Amino acid sequence: MRSALAADAPAGRHGVRLAGYHGRHGLVHLASNRPVLQCVPFARAESGIALKGNAAIWWDEAEGVYARGHAPEPGSILNFRANSTMRLGHVAVVTRVINSREIEIDHAHWAGSGVSRNILVADVSAANDWTAVRVALGHGATLGSTYPTYGFIYNRPAGSQTTLAAGRSEDEVAEAPPAEDRTADAPDRRLR
Repeated sequence: MRSALAADAPAGRHGVRLAGYHGRHGLVHLASNRPVLQCVPFARAESGIALKGNAAIWWDEAEGVYARGHAPEPGSILNFRANSTMRLGHVAVVTRVINSREIEIDHAHWAGSGVSRNILVADVSAANDWTAVRVALGHGATLGSTYPTYGFIYNRPAGSQTTLAAGRSEDEVAEAPPAEDRTADAPDRRLR
C-alpha cells in the first residue's frame, strides 16, 4: 500500500513529493515511530529517474532505458553495489562535481540517518572510473570506508552521449589520494 509523506514534506528537484512505500521499499518506521525516507524513493524524486526495485538492481534496470557511464554529472545517480554491509545497495544523487576525483551528493538513509545533503564523495579507484568510492562521514572531511559502485545513471535515454565534468578532458586522469592523507583513526573496512 503506497503512503505519501505529510503534505509539508519537501518536494524533490522535479516537483515530486518525497514519498515511498512503508517497510521494505520506502519509509521505515524506527523505534520512535518516526518515518525515515529510504534512498530509492529519495533518489527517484530528486533525479527524475523512474527506476524501481532495490538500489542493487538499478544498474541492470537502467540498461537500454537510461544512459550509464563513469563520469559524474549533476543530477546523475551514483549507484553503489550490494556488499556485506549494504545488501540492497545504495543510490545517491550527484549535486556538484568538484574535480575528477571529488563530488558532492545528496542521499537518504545512509547509516540509518535521514536525508544528508552536500556530502563529499571521493573516487579511490585505481583507474579513476568511480568504481570504488569513499563517502564523507557527515560534513567533515573524514572519509569513511571504501564502497564498490557500478557508476552513474543519467536522466537521458540510453545511447545518448555522456558529457564530461566541467574542466575535464577525455585524456585527463587524476591520482588517488596518497595513503597518508587518509584518516588514521578510521576503521579499515575495505572489502576483502
